[in-house]
Amino acid sequence: MKLSGPEAQLRPHPSSMAAAVLEGVGRMTVREMPLPEPAPHEVRVQVQAVGLCGTDAHIFAGHANYHRDSHGRQVPLAEVPQILGHEIAGVIAAVGSAVEDLRPGDPVVVDQGRTCVGDQREPLCEYCQTGDSHQCEFYAEHGITGPPGGLAEYVVVPAVNVVKRLGTLPADQAALTEPLGCIVHSLEVLLETRARYELGGENPVRAIVVMGAGPAGLLFIQYLRRVVRFEGTLLAIEPSRRKRELAARFGAETIDPAAQDPVQAVQDRTAGRRSEMVIEASGSAAAFASIPALLRKQGTLLLYGHGHSGMDLSTMSGVQYLEPTLLTPVGASGGFDAAGRPLTYIRALDLLERGTIEVEPLISHRYPSLDRVPDAFLSDYHDPDYIKGVVTLNRSAA
Repeated sequence: MKLSGPEAQLRPHPSSMAAAVLEGVGRMTVREMPLPEPAPHEVRVQVQAVGLCGTDAHIFAGHANYHRDSHGRQVPLAEVPQILGHEIAGVIAAVGSAVEDLRPGDPVVVDQGRTCVGDQREPLCEYCQTGDSHQCEFYAEHGITGPPGGLAEYVVVPAVNVVKRLGTLPADQAALTEPLGCIVHSLEVLLETRARYELGGENPVRAIVVMGAGPAGLLFIQYLRRVVRFEGTLLAIEPSRRKRELAARFGAETIDPAAQDPVQAVQDRTAGRRSEMVIEASGSAAAFASIPALLRKQGTLLLYGHGHSGMDLSTMSGVQYLEPTLLTPVGASGGFDAAGRPLTYIRALDLLERGTIEVEPLISHRYPSLDRVPDAFLSDYHDPDYIKGVVTLNRSAA
């Protein structure tokens, strides 16, 4: 079933919902599916906006499949189709019988990760006990590892997986709480790590290189300038003019790798020292290959980007010889509040609602209906000026 444009308002008590279902590589259809019912500890969220992530694009194109069985084998889409979408903002539509602190109509953002805490598993695994929820021993992720995601009218998640929002931030911006949460987690890990060169330490980082000024790179730049208050040299290597303009607006000096040798440019701007910190946020094999020439000996390398297709593993020899502090933070881990809600999402949403971090300039493409999603992955995502796409579902709460 295809739905488009100003789709009909939801029925007062729907028994089904529309969802964009990935049935095979590059093959997505919008069809009716049964309306999911929340368990006693869960809530049903009516989706208002979903950010489109590079992870979604990789799954759509068949470059990745994170849905695996108990033996670690991939589950083919032909066998179990997936509903993608893990950057979710919406409103509470229904609550389970045991949920007391939420009610229909509450605007929320969603932590898509299912953990011991959310699923009320006792005892907690060792990772949930220490706040490393994205490494939960039983971790599952809506929209990525099998559980249905947000490219649907509704999604059911544990009640503690939602964080109330004030309602003043537009839903399309609130949906980007999840990617910002990943940046918050990454830099919290970085700040807690003892390294030769530290942000604000006795032997301070003088220069930081951010490789790639896509959504992650632009969020890193803002967080470094506006939250960490880093005042040193901040360089962004990015081929897209539009992205470079945003990087400059947020406080970075930019380098166009098509116009100048980025290694020489970094050496020139650091008086030959290179950078004490490199944040790889591009996922580009070519970019990764330049890291040994960009990073100062015993500097810090934060690997955030994924993919690096075609990279020669021997590149790592040049990295290893530098004896770097190597960090590979994943997801938006960071512990839970007293109610069991994710602290990193709470912090990220607060940064957005206070206007400390801007995400509206990052939204380059908006999609008013689910049936526009394939276009996003098939064509728009490959546009050099594409930064972030957001799907909006404008319907009355039910």
